[in-house]
Amino acid sequence: MNEGKKVRRVAVIGGGVAGLAAAYTLARARQSGAPVEEMLFEASPWLGGVIRTETVDGFVVEAGPDSFLAEKPQAAAMARVLGLGNDLMGSNDHARRTYIAHRGRLVPLPDGLMFLVPTRLWPMITTRLLPLSAKLAAVREMFYSPPNGEREDESVASFVRRHFGAAMVENIADPLLAGVYGGDSAELSVRSVLPRFYEMERQHGSLTRATLKGMRERNAAKKKIDGVTAKDVAAPSSLPLFMTLKGGLQQMTVRLASQVDKNRVFMCRRVAGLELASGGPGGAADSCSRRFKIACEGDKVYDADAVILALPANLAGGLVSAVDPRLSELLAGIPYSSSMTVTLGFDAHARAALPPGFGFLVPRKEQRRMLACTFVHAKFDHRVPEGKALLRCFLGGARDPDVLGVPDEDVVHGVRRELSDLMNFTAEPLFYRVHRWPGAMAQYPVGHTARVAAIEQRLQELPGLYLAGNAFSGIGISDCIRTGKGAAEKAVRGKR
Repeated sequence: MNEGKKVRRVAVIGGGVAGLAAAYTLARARQSGAPVEEMLFEASPWLGGVIRTETVDGFVVEAGPDSFLAEKPQAAAMARVLGLGNDLMGSNDHARRTYIAHRGRLVPLPDGLMFLVPTRLWPMITTRLLPLSAKLAAVREMFYSPPNGEREDESVASFVRRHFGAAMVENIADPLLAGVYGGDSAELSVRSVLPRFYEMERQHGSLTRATLKGMRERNAAKKKIDGVTAKDVAAPSSLPLFMTLKGGLQQMTVRLASQVDKNRVFMCRRVAGLELASGGPGGAADSCSRRFKIACEGDKVYDADAVILALPANLAGGLVSAVDPRLSELLAGIPYSSSMTVTLGFDAHARAALPPGFGFLVPRKEQRRMLACTFVHAKFDHRVPEGKALLRCFLGGARDPDVLGVPDEDVVHGVRRELSDLMNFTAEPLFYRVHRWPGAMAQYPVGHTARVAAIEQRLQELPGLYLAGNAFSGIGISDCIRTGKGAAEKAVRGKR
């Protein structure tokens, strides 16, 4: 089928979920007859990046992320394509309750709070998390007017403070973002981290008005569909907040890796540099030459027509320094935070001592090492043996990078002490696991949108070079799959 056509060789550098999604997409294109040949380079001995699952005496332990947002469809869609549809499961949202550590005790988030936006008045009035001034600010926010003209990017803290006051930033916004990004709300960009809220303000002014309007429209649409009796019209399903795989998220990365020809995967092969070949972008080479030369440690060099960099932006920046110094500088300027997960398994008697819900978040003012704790047994079914409990505690982030250097035993001792302080929870764990992830979480500081636009502009001058991963337009698993798959599809077509 491809006789007479030059086979386009595409190298994927980085074997995390973004790189695996790219390599899988390339492999599928090759199997369908496209004149393409994939190569996957991974510096470590394993594929999957931070996605790693371990089963310990019937407990499913996730070393990195434990789920993905259901409203972003790419991860669930990929699971179904890989034959894992029957293993997909949603979070137990009927039991969802999140607490905030406040003055040494756990206080539930007010009911009706849509991330940062209150949609019910009475829970906001009665919550112990916010002072009277913040409650009055929440009422005034209903009358907030849209800004005049295009507002410059600003921090999430500044944005939330304008709408709801300083206490909302300190007690709710900052711990929420520390739990998700491991970042500081005073540094993170509202345009990049909360783009939906940024657009809400532009269109409506009040975030509360915009959220309530959206809720009314969704309810009206559901009622309209519910009133139609035609058998080919179904009411929209209510998605859970989170989704995962019954046997752990590593099911997905293992299945992705299994679809790529093993002879085209190079493990423990660290790429040291990337150069333009004589026929690279801007050159006038023979049509049979490859555009890029990929230099690996050990003096091994590979040729490729296209390269997908699916690794942290700072590492990608180092690789392209000889190709485009300005692109290298832009990529290297994207900061990262480090994280640590401490997972503790408990016997059945410990479960009764825990409050109901999904877990808690810890504001900076509480001066604790823990950023958050998830009650895994409550969030998802099939995570623990019958009646037992599993806690995942999160540490590190921009707030406390030094914790990664603390020995395991000391970290676990500190976590148990904080669990005792906050919940009077003193049960002895059956086991623990500590996982360190240095430089794993991309941060989107103020100005990130402009930086990404500048990166895209540089890439326009470098045909055949593509980027994928969590450093640009979303940090979740679905975002990584979307960018990896998208880069591969462009590489197959030879399009920018």
